[in-house]
Amino acid sequence: MTLDEPVLELKHLRKTFGSFTAVDDVSLTVPRGSVYGFLGPNGAGKTTTLRMALSIYSPTSGSVRILGRPSALHVRHRIGFLPEERGLYKKMRAREIIAYFASLKGMSLAAARKRADDLLEQYGLGEFARTRCEALSKGMSQKVQVLATIAHRPEFVIFDEPFSGLDPVNQQVLEQLIDDLRIAGTTIIFSTHIMEHAERLCDRLVLIARGRALFDGTLAEAKRLIPRQILLRTTSTPDGLQRVPGVVGIERLTNDQYALTLTEDGEPDAVLAACFHHGLPLLAFDRSEPTLRDVFLRLVGPSDAAEVLA
Repeated sequence: MTLDEPVLELKHLRKTFGSFTAVDDVSLTVPRGSVYGFLGPNGAGKTTTLRMALSIYSPTSGSVRILGRPSALHVRHRIGFLPEERGLYKKMRAREIIAYFASLKGMSLAAARKRADDLLEQYGLGEFARTRCEALSKGMSQKVQVLATIAHRPEFVIFDEPFSGLDPVNQQVLEQLIDDLRIAGTTIIFSTHIMEHAERLCDRLVLIARGRALFDGTLAEAKRLIPRQILLRTTSTPDGLQRVPGVVGIERLTNDQYALTLTEDGEPDAVLAACFHHGLPLLAFDRSEPTLRDVFLRLVGPSDAAEVLA
């Protein structure tokens, strides 16, 4: 494949199980070197989409192109995959597990053991290299499985719910690992329920609900889907602010709270200056930008978003 060719390209992907449609006409393109987030509630179709990309499932219709080939089976040694269902050989030691999976992807055993030692040391598990997996904590076991996923230095990595079950400290370690992979030029897809991780880590993201892709683009593009607003509290009536350039609407929320909707090029500073100019007594002035949570709630709807945003 050429350097400008997408690492993954899905076209009109569809998957049915009997009468149930799990994925319905999903298309997306993952550029080389990007960190791509898959967001959506349970049952949205994220895992099924990823499994079709990896040739674990065959699509009912549509096409997959991965690392320049029509099937992941042709390039599996260049891919790392962390499935949602975790599992380690409990009697094997952490170092052995990582080296074993690396050797399955073509590394020599000596190189795989050296790589395992380096990864365990780098990500805080060096002293547990010879500990059996059954004696590791849940968080440690999950880190070992993540390290086994990347030990063979894949150029494309797919993590399915990698943050699930990790405490805040280990979540931070995993974020660092993803950032290290990005710096090394690895292309990454990860699915997650945690909006903050996607907001911090992703170059691009896709929002999936009920088997359909509702949005595919950058974080900045996602935020532009939400009208820009200013929330202010005042003991007076802010009707005069309607004449400020860029203000397109004023909505009263409570007795003293108002929401001002701005155009994309509307300036909050101009609104604040107008408040002072008109002598408007301000109790609060909030110019916060919309978050990914706001976008998700708007696109997915309150019922589907509830479990993710809880």
